[in-house]
Amino acid sequence: MMRAALMALLLAAPTAGAQQKVSSGPGAMLRGLDKVSGQTVDVQVPTGDTVEIFGLDVALGDCRYPSENPTGDAFAYLTIWEKGKADQLFDGWMIATSPALNALDHSRYDVWVIRCITP
Repeated sequence: MMRAALMALLLAAPTAGAQQKVSSGPGAMLRGLDKVSGQTVDVQVPTGDTVEIFGLDVALGDCRYPSENPTGDAFAYLTIWEKGKADQLFDGWMIATSPALNALDHSRYDVWVIRCITP
């Protein structure tokens, strides 16, 4: 709960005295890692869709980026659960430049945001 409050503050906080404008992209590029085999995979996910990355289902709620610098950073709202199970492993914002700030905690798999898809 504390992480969610921190993430909300970071997304809403003004920078250098001026509010930074953000835009929502039509999707996100995510990277998955199987820690056992060392295999990685990059997956493009449209906003509102769910994709399978190894043994995980990943749903993208939104992907936001700075309007002035679309390649500068990405903030993606993800919901992640194991295939065939109802319990969520992760539900919140991930930041591309700071993946450890709010990361998926899974013994075998890892998922992180690479960038937003821009129009």
